[in-house]
Amino acid sequence: MATSIFFSRRRIAALSLLALAGVGWAQPALPPGPITMIVGWPAGGPSDNVARLIATHMAEALGQSIVIDNKGGAGGNIGTDAAARARADGSTIMLATVASHGLNSALYDKLNHDPIKDFAPIGMITTSPSVMLVPMGSPYRSVRELIEATRAQPGKLNYGSGGVGSSQHLAGANFKKLAGVDVAHIPYKGTAPAMTDLMAGRVDFVLTTGAMSFIRSGKLRPLAVASRERLPALPDVPTFDEAGVKGFYTDSWYGLVAPAGTPRSALEKLNAALATALNKPAMRQQFIDQGSLPVTPMKVDEFWAFVQKQMPLAAEQVRISGAKAE
Repeated sequence: MATSIFFSRRRIAALSLLALAGVGWAQPALPPGPITMIVGWPAGGPSDNVARLIATHMAEALGQSIVIDNKGGAGGNIGTDAAARARADGSTIMLATVASHGLNSALYDKLNHDPIKDFAPIGMITTSPSVMLVPMGSPYRSVRELIEATRAQPGKLNYGSGGVGSSQHLAGANFKKLAGVDVAHIPYKGTAPAMTDLMAGRVDFVLTTGAMSFIRSGKLRPLAVASRERLPALPDVPTFDEAGVKGFYTDSWYGLVAPAGTPRSALEKLNAALATALNKPAMRQQFIDQGSLPVTPMKVDEFWAFVQKQMPLAAEQVRISGAKAE
């Protein structure tokens, strides 16, 4: 009997030690090593700029590097497909946009992913209204002049976008409808090549976000901003309401998601790092300088509620505009 009690006590002690060791060896919220952030657009565009800016500050908060993986094409769907199939352990995240989690579901008859079921939320980054941009050599110095030119020669002018289903595509389609003009759409494989052709004068205008560097350098001329109030970064540029195109507003948002099944602990840690980054005064000023509007950090579930609420609104915008995948 004594021997039995002795071994039972030894076993209990051993189990206790293993339990204590297990506490010490608990798995971290995120796997060690670099985190990959998939961006469904080529390098150099507004989405890529947002991704790189937030990745730098989040990496500081996490103590882990974040590597940008640009997978452009198909209106962001190539990158979204890749992110949906990635390992769900927190090692891969994706820059979500109004295209990936809103417009594309309405623009495309079939997607290889479900924007809600195949993803898990992390948080909101920022929102940004579109700006109408023309080359510096353009004869148009106001929205009114551009509209008059399109009506004088229907179908001759064109606008570029980052691809079918991009926010630039939808903005252009909505502008056409509200202004009652006939302009051709030229989709590119990302905003960066569209901007290159715009600066070269091969495209008449682009409606996009994140173009402040081109404006400040004197390479592009802003004609109007698609917001209800003038942007702090462009105080001398009128809104479309002021320019005569009433009710033309765009709100491109950027957030972060992870593959569905990513542990809640990983999502919470990434959300906390995102909030830390967004609360930095320097970070907020950088977004303002880029022509964006800083946001109050959202919790994981709050962000997902926002995404699901705005999806039918985005679909309705697509329906009203008449835009379709080409």
